[in-house]
Amino acid sequence: MARQVFVLVGTRKGAFVLESDAARRSWQLRGPFCETWPTNHVVADPASGTLYAGGGNEWFGPAVWKSTDLGASWTHSSQGLAYEAGQDPVKSVWSLAVAGDGTLYAGVEPAGLFRSTDGGESWTHLDGLQKHPSRPEWSPGGAGLILHSLVLDPADPKKIWVGISAAGVFASEDGGLTWEARNRGTRADFMPEGQNYPEFGQCVHCLVMAPGGRGRLYQQNHCGMYRSDDGGRSWESIEKGLPSSFGFPAAVHPRDPDGLYLIPLNGDIKGRFMPEGNAAVWRTGDAGASWQAQRTGLPQGGAYFNALRQAMATDTLEPAGVYFGSNAGGLYASNDEGATWDCLAPHLPTITSVETLVLER
Repeated sequence: MARQVFVLVGTRKGAFVLESDAARRSWQLRGPFCETWPTNHVVADPASGTLYAGGGNEWFGPAVWKSTDLGASWTHSSQGLAYEAGQDPVKSVWSLAVAGDGTLYAGVEPAGLFRSTDGGESWTHLDGLQKHPSRPEWSPGGAGLILHSLVLDPADPKKIWVGISAAGVFASEDGGLTWEARNRGTRADFMPEGQNYPEFGQCVHCLVMAPGGRGRLYQQNHCGMYRSDDGGRSWESIEKGLPSSFGFPAAVHPRDPDGLYLIPLNGDIKGRFMPEGNAAVWRTGDAGASWQAQRTGLPQGGAYFNALRQAMATDTLEPAGVYFGSNAGGLYASNDEGATWDCLAPHLPTITSVETLVLER
């Protein structure tokens, strides 16, 4: 059997799918799909190969699109993607995650969590997150009050972590019935002096889980880069050696829990682009103790773009592939763990998310 690699791209004007063989040297681009709806996140169920795309806005409304033929055809549903009467309406779906049993989760704006057990045809609101005592005090980040990061524990389906801008990281160990804030050790520099380490209110940008099942998490925050070795109960800064404490996406190595990729920007109030206009992906192989800039093949000089919070991913091949998309529409890929880079597609719409799928065909 031959391996096929798919890169799933969400953009402001629909979803795109790129396909290659295991060598990852030549790619076929297909799309745009989802009727060019604003698409915030595209994911795959690795067991079935089913694709899901979440998006919408206050004009279109929220929806999750579904393809069972790798993008050739799509359907969508918003049944149940709504809060109870009297609450602010759901504007869009921001994040998706598929559990090992096929259960599908969706994070939305305003921040909340929904679950589907029928492949996205209908949805149930998991209102335990909305009932957290801190909910009345959550404040929106620059993109709104969005639940943008969804992390499921592959070994325990009842464990869920979410990242909310700008409320912080929350975790559930009972399948979403109850939640606790897990932000100890992460800064909120925008808070008044003396209140920079609150229980909640941090502006987390991206939350990912390392492989290996040891409860290690990484996050890229508005105010630093962090690692947790205890499921988010405490966080340690790992930003030393990076050119900035500000950026959006993070992606873990598929097999090495000490491997992480970040894209630091030049700062939150200085333009939010690649430092000095030189594109780089920064990698650590020792859990953040040291960092190396990977630039070969990336534009150097005049690269005044950034990468958004869900726009970087790795694949599961050996060596691992690394991919990121820019807000300027460029999709970049490395088939050697970031040592060298190529541009797969230079002129897509603004890229909001990048994920991968590897299938045996």
